[in-house]
Amino acid sequence: MFDYDVLVIGSGPSGQKAAIAAAKLDKRVAIVDRRTMIGGVCINTGTIPSKTLREAVLYLTGLSQREMYGQSYRVKDDITVADLAARTQHVIGRQVDVIRNQLSRNRVTLISGVAKFVDPHAVMVDDGNGRPTKVSAEKIIIAAGTRPARPESVEFDERTIVDSDGVINLERVPRSMVVVGAGVIGMEYASMFAALGTRVTVVERRPKMLDFCDQEIVEALKYHLRDLSVTFRFGEEVATVERHQGGTLTTLHSGKRIAADTVMYSAGRQGLADELALDAAGLTGDKRGRIEVDKNFRTAVEHIYAVGDVIGFPALASTSMEQGRLAATHACGEPARAMHELQPIGIYTIPEISFVGKTEDELTDSRTPFEVGVSRYRELARGQIIGDSYGMLKLIVSPRDHKLLGVHIFGTGATELVHIGQTVMGLGGTVDYLVDTVFNYPTLAECYKVAALSAMNKISQVDRLHDEY
Repeated sequence: MFDYDVLVIGSGPSGQKAAIAAAKLDKRVAIVDRRTMIGGVCINTGTIPSKTLREAVLYLTGLSQREMYGQSYRVKDDITVADLAARTQHVIGRQVDVIRNQLSRNRVTLISGVAKFVDPHAVMVDDGNGRPTKVSAEKIIIAAGTRPARPESVEFDERTIVDSDGVINLERVPRSMVVVGAGVIGMEYASMFAALGTRVTVVERRPKMLDFCDQEIVEALKYHLRDLSVTFRFGEEVATVERHQGGTLTTLHSGKRIAADTVMYSAGRQGLADELALDAAGLTGDKRGRIEVDKNFRTAVEHIYAVGDVIGFPALASTSMEQGRLAATHACGEPARAMHELQPIGIYTIPEISFVGKTEDELTDSRTPFEVGVSRYRELARGQIIGDSYGMLKLIVSPRDHKLLGVHIFGTGATELVHIGQTVMGLGGTVDYLVDTVFNYPTLAECYKVAALSAMNKISQVDRLHDEY
């Protein structure tokens, strides 16, 4: 007999959903995580703190209201870390309470500590008090997550040289900052600190940023960030970072030197597979600490599953939740539909970006014909009301059957608006539906109708000329 039917290692988004899904199927379920990390990195140092910080920055700086009240408008002149942290800690505390309540309500046992495998069906849980406990289960789901990857050549001190986990614990808002890495996390924090008035320099070894996004959208973000005095150094690599009494000195391989109060590294994430003693379970992780799984999220050991960031791409809280649910369902022998291939991407820069489907570059590379319809927030009454003159929505449409091939949004509410397009695409709808439907007025959702009409006018013009020929 095992202690539990299902044991979940990690209480982040994928672990929570896995545990609750198994509990709903009347299984005896336990979840293991450190007492201080209930909710995982997502709740404590990653997604939720960063998005709450973003909301606090937008409110306190009055940035989104400056179109109406002038560029000098601010809700608070001297914004401190304490101002930002108050909102963040409030949200984290509430979210942890919600998670504890959900687990308790579903009769999921919460075991505090760090788990390491001792055999394929059991882990030893160290609670930090010198009393390790052995816990066994018929099925085990690994949802251990990731930590920021740290270059060995850099001395992190959690004050002047930090990673993306440590940046939310800075003692003060820096006057200047170097952000190393122009990926999603790097650009989110770069835009937040730029909005606070920090002089930000972004260093990226690749020739451009966010290369998986629509490039017109990325150019719009880049323009907006440059307007906030962000400097970009593309095609550059950091050679050394020195700490000095008055801050840091970053030297690039090209010889450029950048002085700043703080350096933040955003060099990707490292899976925590290397902390689980996987060899005792007959498993191994790759050099980035990730675990390989099949389409059902099952590892090389039949009764052990892995979900979330620890299995790699796409490493999003949204997809991780669904992975956890599907893995638990499969582990419990219940049928389930596979995850839908249409998955939205949300990037919480200031302004935010969201998209679903294909980009123009992808369609061009595959020689797929398309037409584009664009709507700009400044043309909408709602855009004027909220003071967003830079936002835009782009629809990519098939001229052959009018199917939506992609939706790309930049501006206020992008991560919410994208779901309208996702739903139309997921149900096999066409741009004709958006042309013919009625949207509330005034709303940002009207962008869909304006962009749809734009695309259809172009398609109709081509069709008319083709018919004449």
